[in-house]
Amino acid sequence: MSNVSDASAFQATFATAIVDALRRRRGPDRRRLAPGPEGLPLLGSTLDVRADVLGLFESGRRDYGDTVRFAFGPYDFVLVHRPEDIRTVLLTRAADFHKSPTYQGLALILGNGLLTSEGEFWKRQRKLMTPAFHHRQLLGLCETMVRCASDQADEWDRACAGPGPSPAIDLHEEMMRLTFRIVGLTLFSTELTGRASDMGPALSTVLEHANFIATSLGLAPAPWVPTPRNLRFRRAMKVVDDIVLGIIARRRETEGEPGEGPGDLLTMLMSATDESGTERMSDAELRDEVTTLVLAGHETTAQTLTWTFMLLSRHPEVERRVVAEILEVCGSRTPNMGDLEALTYTGQVISESLRLYPPAWLFERQALVDIQLGEFFIPAGTLVAVCPWTLHRHPEHWQNPEGFDPERFSPENVTERARYTYLPFGGGPRQCIGTNFALYEAKLVMATLLQRYAVELVPGQDLRPEASVTLRPAAGMRVRLRPRASPRPPSARLP
Repeated sequence: MSNVSDASAFQATFATAIVDALRRRRGPDRRRLAPGPEGLPLLGSTLDVRADVLGLFESGRRDYGDTVRFAFGPYDFVLVHRPEDIRTVLLTRAADFHKSPTYQGLALILGNGLLTSEGEFWKRQRKLMTPAFHHRQLLGLCETMVRCASDQADEWDRACAGPGPSPAIDLHEEMMRLTFRIVGLTLFSTELTGRASDMGPALSTVLEHANFIATSLGLAPAPWVPTPRNLRFRRAMKVVDDIVLGIIARRRETEGEPGEGPGDLLTMLMSATDESGTERMSDAELRDEVTTLVLAGHETTAQTLTWTFMLLSRHPEVERRVVAEILEVCGSRTPNMGDLEALTYTGQVISESLRLYPPAWLFERQALVDIQLGEFFIPAGTLVAVCPWTLHRHPEHWQNPEGFDPERFSPENVTERARYTYLPFGGGPRQCIGTNFALYEAKLVMATLLQRYAVELVPGQDLRPEASVTLRPAAGMRVRLRPRASPRPPSARLP
């Protein structure tokens, strides 16, 4: 069910985009455009963005200011950092922007899911799906999150049971596997094992292809051309589609009255109705939304957990305080949904990790009309982007922006922070629908694993982030596990 026509349409507009770009860059409004590096003829900064996109955006903001313009082949790309401009793009003038053409790679995977759809169809789907992500509904899934995290800690027990030091493991792989299991059980009530376990590697393949499409500037071979890359993508997409549609079909065969079922997210989505109370999602629509949730629900949370463990390993004083809070709240018992509110400092640590290493590191829109952002003119067709990586490191918004300081997210400091300076889940009407799901999962998994293990980085490894579809460690993350001593009693106090 991949959306081949969308990718073909993207390529068909490439020549038009070149003409429009030349018109904009040579036209009389050039003096009002945002400043930025000129780059190479025709290519602009395309080679720079492929070499080090995070470094390019950092130097662009530093050298040219809060609104900086890049040329990427035929596209003018404006990166904005002023909160009032971000609010305009994501909220007050949101209807004057659509998702960037670079999302067409994701559309090949997700079809018309929430992440890629537009207009009235997006509004309908968002309304249908919102009740499934209500606080009360999510609390019912917390037990599954904790059980999976406990099983992960049990696996670590077995790995550490032998004589000598514990073996080094790739923490990133472990967290990807854990969050994939959680999304399978909370979304489908299904252990994604056997044939279904092929979905994880297949998702990695199609995500890599989506990133390739996004950076190809329309020059990638059309999806129907039988190149090795396209054939590999098609095989991976067939795996994803067969598994997702198979699960939906089996649920259809066994479903009773609407709302009956195992109480997972799929049951809620299948029973969701529009305002008339009669129209429900088709299997094709369910496929797109379920695939979107699988992708977003396991990929982004895995990155959050990985980077948070890295930061705690580098800041033992923060780790000690987190562990003390967990033991204060939970003692020797397993964390549960009732602990979410009390694990305040744990939540602050996760929020600070999301500031420094936002999994969703870039949001892009395309202007449908000419628009003014502050003193700068943004012609229709321009790609306008918000980069949480650079926004969250802006020295005017954050003191010691490169430092790791969870106190930034204490209740009093949060209330003083300007809106639209912290956007790990986006903003405006298209803010991620799974924000609370991700935060609950991250907090409960961190509490469960930290209660039993310390994670220590293997020295000497390259931990630079790779800015792909999400922000992930480019070379994985090697760690050693250190079992903790028996927990202190519940009366232990925070330092």
